[in-house]
Amino acid sequence: MQILLTKIKSSKAYGSRKSTSTSIAHTNFRNKFRLPFLGALGISALSSSSPPTTFVRASSHGSSAAANYTRQHTKDSRDFITKLSTRHGINDGGSAEGSGDDSTGDGSPTKSRRWTVSGSATAFVPPPTTPADIHSSSNPLQRRSTHPVRADGAPMKRGPSPLAFTSAIKRSFGVAMSSTSLHAAGSTTRTAESEASASTKADKKPAALVTPPLYNFRTSLSHSWINQLSPEDPENLERSLSQYSNGKGSNRGGGGGHPGRPVFNGHYVSVRPTPLKNPKLIIASPEMLEELGFHPDEAETEPFVKYFSGDVDGAFENMDDFTLKNDQDADDEGMKKEKSVETWATPYALSIMGRRYTNNCPYGTGDGYGDGRAISVGEIVVPHRKKSEESSSSKDGKESEESERESDSHDDPDPHTAKRWELQLKGAGQTPFCRGADGRAVLRSSIREFLASEAMHHLGISTTRALSLVVSDSPGGDTSTRPWYSGQKKTELPKMDDPRLAQYDEEQRREILSQLAVQAKSDPDMLVEEKCAITTRVSPSFVRIGHLDLFARRVEMLPMEQTDKKKDTPKLVKETLRYQELEDMMWHACYREFYEEAYAPYHETGDVVSAAKALMEGSMVRIADMVGGWLRVGFVQGNFNADNCLVGGRTMDYGPFGFLDVYHPLSAKWTGSGEHYGFMNQPNAGYANFAVLVESLLPLIDANGGDVDEIRTTILKKGQSIFSDAVDKAMRSKMGLIGDSSDTNEASELWDEIEPLLRITRGDWTLFWRQLTYVAAEYSPTKGSDKDAKEPDYAEMMKMLLGEEHTHPFYDVLTDENRATLRAWIERWHKELVKCYNFTKEHSKDVERPEEIMRRSNPKYVLREWMLVDAYSKADSGKSMGNPFTVEGDYTGVHELFELIQDPYGEGSKEAQEKYYKRAPDESLGKGGTAFMS
Repeated sequence: MQILLTKIKSSKAYGSRKSTSTSIAHTNFRNKFRLPFLGALGISALSSSSPPTTFVRASSHGSSAAANYTRQHTKDSRDFITKLSTRHGINDGGSAEGSGDDSTGDGSPTKSRRWTVSGSATAFVPPPTTPADIHSSSNPLQRRSTHPVRADGAPMKRGPSPLAFTSAIKRSFGVAMSSTSLHAAGSTTRTAESEASASTKADKKPAALVTPPLYNFRTSLSHSWINQLSPEDPENLERSLSQYSNGKGSNRGGGGGHPGRPVFNGHYVSVRPTPLKNPKLIIASPEMLEELGFHPDEAETEPFVKYFSGDVDGAFENMDDFTLKNDQDADDEGMKKEKSVETWATPYALSIMGRRYTNNCPYGTGDGYGDGRAISVGEIVVPHRKKSEESSSSKDGKESEESERESDSHDDPDPHTAKRWELQLKGAGQTPFCRGADGRAVLRSSIREFLASEAMHHLGISTTRALSLVVSDSPGGDTSTRPWYSGQKKTELPKMDDPRLAQYDEEQRREILSQLAVQAKSDPDMLVEEKCAITTRVSPSFVRIGHLDLFARRVEMLPMEQTDKKKDTPKLVKETLRYQELEDMMWHACYREFYEEAYAPYHETGDVVSAAKALMEGSMVRIADMVGGWLRVGFVQGNFNADNCLVGGRTMDYGPFGFLDVYHPLSAKWTGSGEHYGFMNQPNAGYANFAVLVESLLPLIDANGGDVDEIRTTILKKGQSIFSDAVDKAMRSKMGLIGDSSDTNEASELWDEIEPLLRITRGDWTLFWRQLTYVAAEYSPTKGSDKDAKEPDYAEMMKMLLGEEHTHPFYDVLTDENRATLRAWIERWHKELVKCYNFTKEHSKDVERPEEIMRRSNPKYVLREWMLVDAYSKADSGKSMGNPFTVEGDYTGVHELFELIQDPYGEGSKEAQEKYYKRAPDESLGKGGTAFMS
């Protein structure tokens, strides 16, 4: 398939540079999602209000033939779909003004502009990569000690270096790593040796906690965001407060006024969380407790629960005396400030599919958008446990003590001995960016956030992590009122024998019903009162593309007199505060995410152009890897705006997410997703976000003498290839197609053949691929000797694929024609698989067997929504207006799912298989709050 990318452009030219657009064609899997009847049935293209960055499918003969593929709409079929949609209460798409889950809190329904489902903006499934790409990506990053200096020449205090993040070294396909590999903070990979070590540690009782709770945490604080970036200046703060809060509001949420206000400059505002009343710890991740240097017993202590429920000051009430007596740096005023408890929220911009928006902002300027309910409560630097320490830990005497002291040096700049983590409280209360909402998260959404964060990590996909989940318990706890679904209203779709479908053949009817099922979403029909909760999420950094987007827009808005061609434009621009804020933001992104590639080589010499290009390159690879992983495991982020896209390519914002039950290329749980954020369109969205990053860095390149047009064209063209390769890697691994023998065309055609069947018969994404994995393992040519090998029994293969009653991977009954198509596909697929086995024989030391690749690519267990609904419904049983929440929450379901998600590729216990390895219940497929949500 070929994809034509059109109109990648910034909202305003930088300086005197004219507004430009780029049109780039690139070769992909050929003609993947044709949806042959939807266009003819009147599914219209995106309206004129849709974002300008659109992906239009072209024919395999070249991008110039894109127009030839445009579907002709007929009036009768358009009227037919319209009547069905109106009669059955089906929305026509998503919100053009959807905002990040962190922006305001899940308060009242968002007013939205609806987009119609487009027949042209379909799935993006790119071409195959080399076999090695299945196991590797970018090179590991390392850090070296440097002392950063602000771009204006002023010295800038620097904390210990952050962990060098490595997107390639992750468990995308469960690939084991050597113990000498550099592990990423956000994607720990286990080897057999490390797992054995973990088992030994589990059996060994930890030493007693000898320091006050949070002591090590506090002494590990090192706020690079605060040290390297700038707060809003006093003049703009006063202007904001006087104009929009009448002097009553404050950035701490006090003074009797609502804290919402515009923030005109600066990278952050100081804001304290609003503590939860009657906080109770539901669950904490043992893995993250260890990663962050906490003692296993600390999570149950009062200071821990206080801090991570928002009471960051009360948590240290009894620690100051101990700290002053025992901290060797207690007399160092600079060190005291470094270790002080700083909390902050950040501004950023909103871009949807490459188009910049400001109309979501209450002030119409974009100055009110940012962390609406997510507050950072610290960055810490944690030393790695050294081999010398492990080897000497069992010894007595001075050697062991010295090793212990060496490992506790939190200011060690060596990345091999120190990791950097940032911690955020989601649902921590109002900030200047809350836009009228309460800044809270409810228990339902917080349970989903905690479990999904950890599930994605164990699935091998780069993600933010979850440390703890704290609820405001009843009686006397905080509650919030939210729109939700009563469960009494269910969207009923037409049946196959509906007389209105009589004019279409069976395949067309199935296609129509499949499309209508994707559109069958509705808004909540009641208000419920729910317990508030806070999830602590953790990441090496939370630098968003939206951060750079915001400051780039402000540079582009500089007065035109400063860009007069007769003057020294770059010099004048570089002397402005707006430019300095953008450059500082870029250097900080390089520092936190791409130190070795983008920061260390260029910062001391001030080579902005080279640093910006390196930042683009690194981010491009990581984002592409991430979205490829999403497709592999059937994950839909749901609201993949540029502000919800981290520069470091980690999954974040687990609000409107969902894992697939029924496959459809445009599937999404959120009512506001539209087709642009549908399942198979996520690589398109990721690429559009990457294009926003590129545009945001171009003002820096332009001001420093770089060739803007050449860099833009080159990097965007390369990006298309990188995103194509990442998605293809995921799809090939699901089919077990590795090795030189399986070329691009064969893999492409296999997917072309099976995709319509999965779509029309409503295949279960997880069950189909896992059952196919069992077929590959059972009928592997490596089983038995060549002499005893039998001819493949394709009928038996098909029987195994179709499974038992609950593991049958199709929600619709297969017709004889469907069965014939499936059997023919199995035969062709298996023949290609045999070729791959022959390849592995020749490269047995370097390449895993195809069935093992499939096993590690196709999870058996994912967090299906019906599973989450069961867990959070038990946890908060008092979901009705006026209920005093006297019933104690049952959190056993949360803990059970937490155990399940830690081994998604394993077979699981018999109980787990019976309970969770099955199709979604039929009643959940059209139920509000489960099949879809607002």
